[in-house]
Amino acid sequence: MPRIRILPEILASQVAAGEVVERPASAVKELVENSLDAGAGEILVEIRRGGAALLRVIDNGSGMSRDDALLSLERHATSKLSDSAGLASIRTLGFRGEAVPSIASVSRFRLITREPDQMAGTEIAVEGGVIRDVREAGCAPGTTVEVKDLFFNVPARRKFLRAETTEAAHIEHQLRLHALAAASVRFRFRKDEREVFDLPGGMSRLDRVRWMTGTEVGRELVVLPLTHGNGIAVEGFILPAAHARKGRRHQCVFLNGRPVEDSAISRGLAEGFRGALADGLHPCAWLWIDLEPSLVDVNVHPAKREIRLHRPHELREVLATAVREGLTRAEPARRPASPVPVRPQTVPLAAPRIWPASLPVQRELDIPAPVVADATPESPPLPFRYVGSLHDRYAVLESGDGLVLLDPRAARERILYERWLHDAAGRGVESQSLLVPVLLEPGPRECELALRHRDEFARAGIELEDFGSGTLRIGSLPVFLHPGDARGFLTGLLDDLAAGQSPGARLAYEVLARSLARRAGLMEANRPQEAMSLLEVLFRCELPYCAPDGRPTLTEFSMQELGRRFAGVKGSSF
Repeated sequence: MPRIRILPEILASQVAAGEVVERPASAVKELVENSLDAGAGEILVEIRRGGAALLRVIDNGSGMSRDDALLSLERHATSKLSDSAGLASIRTLGFRGEAVPSIASVSRFRLITREPDQMAGTEIAVEGGVIRDVREAGCAPGTTVEVKDLFFNVPARRKFLRAETTEAAHIEHQLRLHALAAASVRFRFRKDEREVFDLPGGMSRLDRVRWMTGTEVGRELVVLPLTHGNGIAVEGFILPAAHARKGRRHQCVFLNGRPVEDSAISRGLAEGFRGALADGLHPCAWLWIDLEPSLVDVNVHPAKREIRLHRPHELREVLATAVREGLTRAEPARRPASPVPVRPQTVPLAAPRIWPASLPVQRELDIPAPVVADATPESPPLPFRYVGSLHDRYAVLESGDGLVLLDPRAARERILYERWLHDAAGRGVESQSLLVPVLLEPGPRECELALRHRDEFARAGIELEDFGSGTLRIGSLPVFLHPGDARGFLTGLLDDLAAGQSPGARLAYEVLARSLARRAGLMEANRPQEAMSLLEVLFRCELPYCAPDGRPTLTEFSMQELGRRFAGVKGSSF
């Protein structure tokens, strides 16, 4: 009896769906790409309950005949590829013929389509991969695909879907990418009967990018000149290094019209900034790359996100050249006309010092002593003697075993972090209300993440609310943060949260408290001469020897180690 057998067709389609359709946004991506391949000038996407209950894609493209509509539901049926030689010259977004049957195999699916020169169209109903009905239909030219109850017959996969707001944010992000890739196409997006955006066709790429970034950030866009080299053409926009982010989510790259991700492209961008980027940060960029199809393989990832470049170093060099030239051209325009820069007017808000010189350190940064059954004993004397300061940055201390360096900034971060984390009254970080709220446009996924953790942000001194269209309204900030610095700092906070892979409430607040402590520490002078007072507070912390991000607060050089350093000759003594 053979143990190897051919999978039934429906099961094979469901397996394929696991690679192609990871979530509702994956289905939207595949269907919208089909619409673009069909020459649509207008695309409407409607969803309900994050796309799990319903997602509908309507286009005015070329449509299909009855026979083609039925064939489109067969696996590996496509009009975009006829032989193996075609794999080397792919210009369309889709070509495998897997998306439609895969989606239909895990949903209640309906396809309505009509060619422009035909009087009637075709409607096909499919449930879980089984065709239930085929009929003639009256409809407008183009194609409508309706997907209901996604993963209804694959409960194991359905349970891995995130909250409706999260799934909707992923869909909106995907549509924004396609709207950037195809600026000539009108894109409309409706969520739960509410119109989220309606982008007219014929917009310039610059206008689409400014719509995505917001007007204020859009003013700082640097235009990359059209740059050619070895069958490669690159153009697009970047933001200055000051806007660099911790992740690459804000690098939108379109290769031959296809949204892609590739490390060579990211490296080329970074090289173009000539070392102006801080470690771990990546520039924000929107790039359109035209490449000879024979120089790239787009068939290396189930969802076609990743690519394989045949000569990646050449693309990297062209990108770096374009970025350098764009930054060079933009530099004169960014220099102030007057030798005395004019500071923008901001709301005058007093920012109290975190560690006022007029107050004892213990009062301002007090960490409650641990409570014991009978009494709280007095802290033992510190095992250090203050010697002096090093470049007014580190405190030099003497211990019983050698030399100790204290980083006051790291120590203050640990103190603040634990004070905010273990505040029994739940007051959190002291905040200041803004007379003029700050409007932040981080994008749909970042907005959803911030709103999901709105209570944790409030405890961290940041009041925010949904302002619509991927915009957050910031009503208060921590007392030590100037409103003019809010945008960069808040986008960094959202990057930290996103890196935590959708953390729970407690972890989210820990991330916020850690970032706030780091920022507050940077706002203060070091004052190493006050090391002994600082140490008294530091040693009441649970983890006094490291800052919240793991940096040491104290570093010790033992007498034995110093002896080895000064000995010089093996066997000699100190």
